[in-house]
Amino acid sequence: MKIATFNVNGINSRLDRLLEWLSESKPDVACLQELKSPDAKLPLDAIRGAGYGVVAHGQRAWNGVAILARGREPIETGRGLPGMEGDTQSRYLEAVVGGVVVGCLYLPNGNPQPGPKFDYKLQWFDAFNKHAKRLFASGMPVVLAGDYNVVPTDADIYNPASWRDDALLQPDSRAAFAQLLTQGWTDAMRACHPERAPFTFWTYWRNRYPRDAGLRIDHLLLNAELSPLLRSAGVDRNVRGRTGASDHAPAWIKLDVPRVART
Repeated sequence: MKIATFNVNGINSRLDRLLEWLSESKPDVACLQELKSPDAKLPLDAIRGAGYGVVAHGQRAWNGVAILARGREPIETGRGLPGMEGDTQSRYLEAVVGGVVVGCLYLPNGNPQPGPKFDYKLQWFDAFNKHAKRLFASGMPVVLAGDYNVVPTDADIYNPASWRDDALLQPDSRAAFAQLLTQGWTDAMRACHPERAPFTFWTYWRNRYPRDAGLRIDHLLLNAELSPLLRSAGVDRNVRGRTGASDHAPAWIKLDVPRVART
């Protein structure tokens, strides 16, 4: 089973790039973030025409997440985080695909910090970690995939010096991600690339993509039931270099999921 995460940075304006990537990469599951579209205007027919079932949690102009499944319909099991019932931002969606619980997330950016946006980031992160702990203990195979808006370590960025004041590198952000990992989750990309995990995000300015001046902020975490089945992980970096591309590239993993889980 191939599972991917991709911040599309506007699904309607970049639909051709999304469909192109789905055709080339053929993930069994694709978690999308930053749809930037209300549900009524999501291009669901085009996605289904490409052979994917889809559940989505959209929002006008901002945020939005979706889970796509090749050749089947994802079974939605939740939207929004427990404990954040008053939250109006579309940032979390959960579904079962082929026996695997898939959590798709778009964690708040948190800039500028300090301030209310960073406070919201930490509040959301705390609620997410609590939910993740319950999922980890569920006994089901679980993957948590998405744009975490956290650079876990200085090894996950081309040059931390110029980003020290950014919310993505703040000690509190990193501590929340580290706390998540202490629950037992496996950072799949790091596990497959212990020396240098590939970047997943490059800003549009200062020629950063051609220089590979990137960051690793899109992560796929596996619980104890899934981590032994991890076989490989990578980033479709070339997708970022195409005309009209998102500033993120898709990150993916391949799992040796038993046949019983695919029925």
